[in-house]
Amino acid sequence: MSERTTKERILEAAEGLMLEKSFHSVGLSEILSAVKVPKGSFYHHFESKEQFGVELLKHYVTGSTAYKRNLLLSQSPEPNPLQRLLTYFESNVAKVLENQGRCPCLVVKLSSEVSDFSEPMRDVLAQGASEWTSIYHALIQEGIEKGVMKPNLSPELLAPLIIDLWTGAMHRATVTRSVAPLREAIIFVKATLAPHMA
Repeated sequence: MSERTTKERILEAAEGLMLEKSFHSVGLSEILSAVKVPKGSFYHHFESKEQFGVELLKHYVTGSTAYKRNLLLSQSPEPNPLQRLLTYFESNVAKVLENQGRCPCLVVKLSSEVSDFSEPMRDVLAQGASEWTSIYHALIQEGIEKGVMKPNLSPELLAPLIIDLWTGAMHRATVTRSVAPLREAIIFVKATLAPHMA
């Protein structure tokens, strides 16, 4: 149990540091200093920095997937799937504002950096993208069935496109230090999904 606790502490400390900087710019000594554990503890849990990166992304993706599934697919307390989606996006806007315009998502932050040099890390990101797409797919399908989204929508087409739109908006929000791109994306998603009112 204590070993797992130390590993979790290392991963959580590294997540915060890498959201501030990048995978390559954060050194081992900086991570260990943040959690106050010796170098041997790191190599007890991780064979290399790349393997550590794989574990870090798995840890983050697992948590983020559970959060998305709970918020987007749970009918309690919000039975309207479109409103659930918009609430989720608004919560992301709030996180960016709290972080003073910095990206709050480790996947968005590290994906471009690590995908070209580490196939195992890219695999974790690809699996996460697949799981997130399936969540959006189920959400859109539910919205169509409940009549709160347009009946002619294609969940297969729209699920990955919404993820791409939001990821791109998050990148632009980070570059401009403004949540305007995120708010524009929310307006577009709502106009695309919501049925026209008579």
